[in-house]
Amino acid sequence: MKMRYIFTLLFLGLIFKIEGQENLTKEQALAIALEQNFGIKVSRNVTEIVKNNSSVLNSGYLPTVSVLGGSNYTGSDAEIAFPGQVDEDGVPIPNRIFEDQESQRFNAGVNLNYTLFDGLGRKYNYKRLKEQYALSELQLRETIEFTILQLFEVYFNVAQLTESNVIFKENLSISKERQKRSEVAFIHGQGNKLAVLNAEVDVTNDSINLIQIKQQLDNSKRDLNLLLNRPIEKVFGVDLNVDFVSPILIESWVETAAENNVELLKQKSNSQINSYDIKISQSGYLPTLGLVGSYGWNLNKSPASAFFPGTNNTSYSVGVGASLSWNLFDGGKTLTRVKNAKLTFENQDLLEQESKLSFSRDLTNSIQNFKNAKEIFNIQKKQVETATYNFDRSKAQYKLGSITAIEFRQAQINLTNAQNQRTIAKYQAKLAELQLIQITGQLLNVNL
Repeated sequence: MKMRYIFTLLFLGLIFKIEGQENLTKEQALAIALEQNFGIKVSRNVTEIVKNNSSVLNSGYLPTVSVLGGSNYTGSDAEIAFPGQVDEDGVPIPNRIFEDQESQRFNAGVNLNYTLFDGLGRKYNYKRLKEQYALSELQLRETIEFTILQLFEVYFNVAQLTESNVIFKENLSISKERQKRSEVAFIHGQGNKLAVLNAEVDVTNDSINLIQIKQQLDNSKRDLNLLLNRPIEKVFGVDLNVDFVSPILIESWVETAAENNVELLKQKSNSQINSYDIKISQSGYLPTLGLVGSYGWNLNKSPASAFFPGTNNTSYSVGVGASLSWNLFDGGKTLTRVKNAKLTFENQDLLEQESKLSFSRDLTNSIQNFKNAKEIFNIQKKQVETATYNFDRSKAQYKLGSITAIEFRQAQINLTNAQNQRTIAKYQAKLAELQLIQITGQLLNVNL
């Protein structure tokens, strides 16, 4: 029976190869997910936004420089009269006419503003931005970790259903063989019609079970394609091998889990951010000192008048100044902000304590869950050995007529169930191991 099971797997593998079906390994699935998964892409973009916000360009440490400029043009015609006035010869002075007179003004300047001191608010705000970036990286890591767990939950489901599909095909083959044997025996008068009908019923039931398993397998493959952002109907096979991490290595990870768990690191980062919020709020008690500077250029072009010729007046100016602002009392707004920031910090400290307690519980549960899953897998492996031995003996006795078809059928069902439960237990144990590794903070470092 073991050899038949192995040959069936090899045969299916050959069919997959002939049809050109992709063999999607765990490493390939992980690489595709990290590159194409929608949730990870969104989280990466959010992290990049926070990174931009944490730059020195957004810190307030750099001065602001502005350039100003302007021009003005005026065109005019003028006529100047001298009523009752005469020249040296006693001749009345004629009117003077100025046509197409142009007046132009140009100005340009550069202004600089720089805050020398703002009560240390800028300093702690910059630190807060840096810590927010560190927090966003932890959030990205968390998204990746949970995506990996989701990925392998679906991947292992595909693998388990692939193996179950083979098991149920083999089970159907056994039932069809028994059906033929019953029909031949009936034809030769060595059996009755009831045995033939029972065999037909079992073939029908096994066919239905196989159809249902195949449907579940196809659905799971579509789920995996969706998770990997690939065409939904893309055909592929998966790796059926499972290797467990060394228990010694897992034990060492468990010992340092509190230092690497992403949820605890996030809470610690949030506490640091809230401590900076207190410092930022307290900066309102201190004065603000600023520096201003300017450089200007002006050009005025004036047309000629009755008594003066046209002029071009150019001027340059440089200005430097300092400003001091100290809000001695702002109606209690700063005091309120400080009090609220301290309460927020206190709440965050409570959340951090709760997270540590939850982490301790989750770690203990995960360790026990993995140990139980691994033990169940080992028990199921032994159960398959027992069921295989029982089936082989029952098959031999059935051919000799020592046992009934019902007894043979029961041995067949026991073997199928044992094989299927072993397959389920194998992937559940591996998934439980990955969940434990995720809690220890080492999921991104594990060799699949």
